[in-house]
Amino acid sequence: MHARTAWQALAHHPLAFLATLWPWRALAYLLSGVGVGAFTLVVLVAGLLTGLVLLPLGVGAVVLLAVVLGGGVVARVERWRLRLVDLDPAATDHRAPDAPGVRAWLRTRLRDRLTWRELGFTAVSMTALWWMDLLVLAFALALPVLCVTAPLDDPGAWPWVVIGLALLPAAPYTVTGWAGARAALTRLVLAPRDAELTEVRASRARLVGAFDAERRRIERDLHDGAQQRLVSVNVMLGLARLDAGPDSALGRRLDLIQGELTTAVGELRELSRGVHPRALTDQGLAAALTNLTARSPLPVTVDVALPGPLPASVASTAYFVVAEALANATRHSGAGRAEVQARLRTDTLVLTVHDDGSGGADPAGRGLTGLADRVAAADGILRLSSPSGGPTLLHVEMPCH
Repeated sequence: MHARTAWQALAHHPLAFLATLWPWRALAYLLSGVGVGAFTLVVLVAGLLTGLVLLPLGVGAVVLLAVVLGGGVVARVERWRLRLVDLDPAATDHRAPDAPGVRAWLRTRLRDRLTWRELGFTAVSMTALWWMDLLVLAFALALPVLCVTAPLDDPGAWPWVVIGLALLPAAPYTVTGWAGARAALTRLVLAPRDAELTEVRASRARLVGAFDAERRRIERDLHDGAQQRLVSVNVMLGLARLDAGPDSALGRRLDLIQGELTTAVGELRELSRGVHPRALTDQGLAAALTNLTARSPLPVTVDVALPGPLPASVASTAYFVVAEALANATRHSGAGRAEVQARLRTDTLVLTVHDDGSGGADPAGRGLTGLADRVAAADGILRLSSPSGGPTLLHVEMPCH
């Protein structure tokens, strides 16, 4: 699985990490942090002083309001810069105004807690964080260079060359480590808060639960209703076929009707499995995945080791993730084989689907976007690695509490 953050790249492949772009991305993140922080300090302090001076004239209130809202501009820049060391976007959760117009927008924005959180982050960034960026860059890069060049002014200072050369290999790790910590702090402050998303998540979970319940009802109606009636008709046709002559026109016509009916029953059975597999409800995820892969035209190795049943919404989401991934591998990638693995780590289901196809899967495609939304509705994370030429790896993590 490809690293999504600088910290992941540093932790998973500490040596190969040096040959990637992550150290350079971390360096760009800190350098831009120094520039943005210094510029923000100058602009906002000037705006604050101007607003206080002009406050008796009334114009100062407008300037101070601009300073407050300027935190949102800085936060937007910080979310954009965050992509240098963290590929997952940091969404914003500003409340939508309750009425059209500038006054309604200002009223909603000033009552929004995120506005003040962004302003607080801006204050910390311009007074402390960019200074720390500068200090880390000075320690990691400037200090080794000064040590190496020390003998140019004093030939007796050659031991400093050894110290400088010893410090240089640590520079990428120092820069990336601090860049990862700064990015984590930025995401913690500027990303949506759990308390603010509680109702959204609850609503989304209710919709998914209602959707799954409806799928189970449709599957039950198809299996116990229409499918059973068609099977009964098929049996009656078989009995009628026995009464007809073996070489009669009626017998041949009954054979044709019975063959078409058998095909329709098979198609209806596949349709009911696609709506919601009965094995998922009766026997659990492992049995449902085994049945699913047994019907796949692609050879699939299934490795599912779960200590017990999963929550219905998690099991259903996992099943349809595997079904969509195998369908994509069969139709588009030209894969020769695939592997499905599921494990429960603490209280999190970790699901991977791997195929040896040509890769190039588009995460923005309708199918994968729908899967990502469904996984997100279960409070999970979906990651895709599908370089051109393959292989393709789909990695899903969903909490089971």
